[in-house]
Amino acid sequence: MAPSKSDLPAIKRFADHEVITPPNRLRDVVGRAIDGDDPVARAEAALAQLSAHFSGWMDDECEQLDRARRNVRQNGMTARARDALFRSAHDIKGQAPTLGFPLVAAVAESLCRLIEETGDPARIPLDLVDQHVDAVRAIIREHGRARAEVVAATLTRTLRQVCEDFLAGRQPQTSDAG
Repeated sequence: MAPSKSDLPAIKRFADHEVITPPNRLRDVVGRAIDGDDPVARAEAALAQLSAHFSGWMDDECEQLDRARRNVRQNGMTARARDALFRSAHDIKGQAPTLGFPLVAAVAESLCRLIEETGDPARIPLDLVDQHVDAVRAIIREHGRARAEVVAATLTRTLRQVCEDFLAGRQPQTSDAG
């Protein structure tokens, strides 16, 4: 049986090029909305029901990051420990905005960058790893409180600068008290 005309791509020819438009088969698999049905509203309602679980899910992700950190502290920055730490930070970086914790994503991203861009992961100061993990935990804990965004922005900016200095081989800036 020959394909129907709607199954073939549309081809428009020009003097110096062709434009090929593939058939749109999406209409065949997507049902029509029922009158009065708002799929966006249904999706938002489903998301609102799930949102009650977001905080618990972030707590779980935070605990996983803390376990990965403790493993690095206990066993050193082995390939396996480094990968677990990176994977955990990367998961938080990706999930935090969706789960309503966008301020956490930047700190997790900074930790990912530190792990990815350090040629020899054994050189990564464990105190810097601790500072990132503690910042993630603090931002999640303080989420929704007054001035939480200001504190999170300050933590993020400081950690990013320390990472940038470390990756560039510069000594972190310290203030002299005397």
